[in-house]
Amino acid sequence: MTTAVSILPAQQLAALNGAYRQAVSRRRLRLLWGTGIFAAALVLAAIGAEVNLRTLFTYFGNFVSYFDRILTLENGQRVWTDVGEWFWGWRKWLKMLAETLLISYVGTLIGATFAFALNFFAAENTSPAPWLRFVVRRLLEFARTVPGIVFALVFVIAFGLGPMAGVLAIAIHSTGALGKLFSEIVENADMKPVEGIRSTGASWLACMRFAIVPQVTAGYASYALLRFEINVREASVMGFVGAGGIGQELVVAIRKFYYSDVSAILLTIIVTVFIIDIATGWLRGRLFGKEART
Repeated sequence: MTTAVSILPAQQLAALNGAYRQAVSRRRLRLLWGTGIFAAALVLAAIGAEVNLRTLFTYFGNFVSYFDRILTLENGQRVWTDVGEWFWGWRKWLKMLAETLLISYVGTLIGATFAFALNFFAAENTSPAPWLRFVVRRLLEFARTVPGIVFALVFVIAFGLGPMAGVLAIAIHSTGALGKLFSEIVENADMKPVEGIRSTGASWLACMRFAIVPQVTAGYASYALLRFEINVREASVMGFVGAGGIGQELVVAIRKFYYSDVSAILLTIIVTVFIIDIATGWLRGRLFGKEART
């Protein structure tokens, strides 16, 4: 049995090779233009932001020397040569770190609760009315657009120094962020169970309770744990404006030039954040699968 092999004429092969080369040339030209436009936009943005490379390289030594100072004890030795002297205030710092974790936990819990209550009104497939969806979405946008530290500063002015300001700031910002994420989960939910329950004459609230919530609970919990990780870092920074937590002690050490205390407190915060990130990532993976870790 013979097999017929068709061979393209030389002219067709030449035409195909020419078309291929032209396509490759066009792609390279587009890449070159894109790179040039990106570089030009970067330069213009740097000029607008007053980024001065000469200043950066001139004063970069100050940046390095500061890290040299915070890693040096008052007696001139490196901090790791005398850990007891380096972490002399560890009891006080751990107490304030615990306050930071509590601020994050309570703020996240409050924010997740409000986000759970509001996201059904923000989702396109579950909102009872378009005007209500518009209003709720704008409220959530406002809550997550204003930086948490700004909210914290406002609450410090209103209620005074302390963790209450941090809790309220984290709660508001978490409501906006989680409300957005929760509503996106709801918009991807299967609406067939809703139609089935609605056909029995059930109310809107019953449809949400028995048709939507069982589908989205795992996603809600995963995002809430992820938000808790973020809020631990947020709460550490909010102490800079007097909103409680270990950040308040850190800013005092910076302002009073207690260099070794700065490095000790920073290391405490970094290790704690690492542990929480790893723990919550593991927990999300165990509860909701590997895809929930990303």
